[in-house]
Amino acid sequence: MNPLKRLGQQTAIYGISSIVGRFINYLLVPLFTYYFTPAEYGVVSEFYAYSGFFAVVLVFGFETGYFRFRDKSGADPDRVYATALRFLLAANAVFFLVLLIGSDVLARALQHGDHPEYVIWIAAILTLDAVGAIAFAKLRAQEKALRFAVIKIIEILINVALCLLFIVYAQRVQGRPDALLGMLWDPAVGVGYIFIANLAASAVKLLLLAPQLRGIVWGFDGVLFGQMLRYSWPMVIIGFAGIINEMLDRALMKYLLPYDTQTNLAQLGIYSACYKLSILMSLFIQAFRYAGEPFFFAHAKEKNATRTYAEVMNYLVIFCVFIFLVVTLYLDVFQYFIGAAFRAGLDIVPVQLLAHLFLGMYVALSIWYKLTDRTLLGAYVSVGGAVLTIGLLFWWVPVFGYMGAAWATLTCYFSMALVSYLLGRKYYPVPYDLWRALAYILLGIALYIGNNMLIHFTGIMSLLSGSVMLALFLIAAYVFDVRKLVRAKPPA
Repeated sequence: MNPLKRLGQQTAIYGISSIVGRFINYLLVPLFTYYFTPAEYGVVSEFYAYSGFFAVVLVFGFETGYFRFRDKSGADPDRVYATALRFLLAANAVFFLVLLIGSDVLARALQHGDHPEYVIWIAAILTLDAVGAIAFAKLRAQEKALRFAVIKIIEILINVALCLLFIVYAQRVQGRPDALLGMLWDPAVGVGYIFIANLAASAVKLLLLAPQLRGIVWGFDGVLFGQMLRYSWPMVIIGFAGIINEMLDRALMKYLLPYDTQTNLAQLGIYSACYKLSILMSLFIQAFRYAGEPFFFAHAKEKNATRTYAEVMNYLVIFCVFIFLVVTLYLDVFQYFIGAAFRAGLDIVPVQLLAHLFLGMYVALSIWYKLTDRTLLGAYVSVGGAVLTIGLLFWWVPVFGYMGAAWATLTCYFSMALVSYLLGRKYYPVPYDLWRALAYILLGIALYIGNNMLIHFTGIMSLLSGSVMLALFLIAAYVFDVRKLVRAKPPA
């Protein structure tokens, strides 16, 4: 099978699980934004922003390290996996115990002293998810994308079901003598029910991954562990820097906005809810990352590997621009996924979509340091992006509010993609058609702007004009690129 089509199939399976599953989960956004105030939703966004940083650290880069060492000549994949699994189990157990003991102190430091249980619940979620991450990596390496997808969807369905049970049903029947489940609702817990549902879903997920966790019996190799740690720890820096770029805005906004705490939390809630409208782009990038990482390693030794990687980049950009147009051209429809009180922040959506487009390009471009074992140099790129993000957030958020945070994200990801491209030309040259990619991006932006102008000056229905603009892009993409992939014959 054509390797690009194989990657496409794997990305599609991961993507279906992410898109279907996360779309189901995404339906919780209207629930949260209709049942909770912007300030309450801001608390949820704040805690999940913090958890994003720990999620990266607690995996220690061993997902990528596992892929790298299991494919090395003479390696025993089972021993590589067992070494990574045992280490992550031990490290995360220590992490959970530390936060369990210090939950009161940490909650007060975060200005949530009335709810130390939030810290404990988040710590438990992080621990379960970190161990599950290496089990999922094994499924990805074995190309068991369907099992991966099913488990992910089950996890999300449980999370959604429990949120509906707690927040909608139990709250509605509270106090009714014939409704036993009404006793589940405690107003003092409030948004904490979101964390409880997440924790239960993560626990079920780990149970479903039990066959992969049996790999711990294959033994621990101390020498191999040292090699994996040396390779993988820069990935922690890269991942941590990536989380700074992705989530620091939500972690800091409460402190950077020039208003009182409740108003700042409300602004954070609005920003976070509108940020969710770029979910389609995020889901695709996540699916591509899942399928792309093992794909790049598996094809590295092939004769035409670099040409294949260049084609991957081209189709990645096409699909990202397509998603950008789908969301922005039909934003009048997408806006109803969030409550009316949150729609003041819709202007950030096109900016965040473009930011994630460049993030996707950076993910594809980052093969140069992974395939040449220059992970430390790759870490410098991520750290540079993080420093840029921090500087721009402290500069722009107090002045421009949450729009400043959106533009900071876009500036960061564009800069990282550009620097990664330049370094890749030196260390692992790939014949990317940069001008072609840029043309598609500019075409997408032009169609978006043209659509807004057409609606403004003619009063035409937004759905009609948006559909015309989207059709124009699809025609151009098919004529210049997609038809070649559709007609490509498998290698003899």
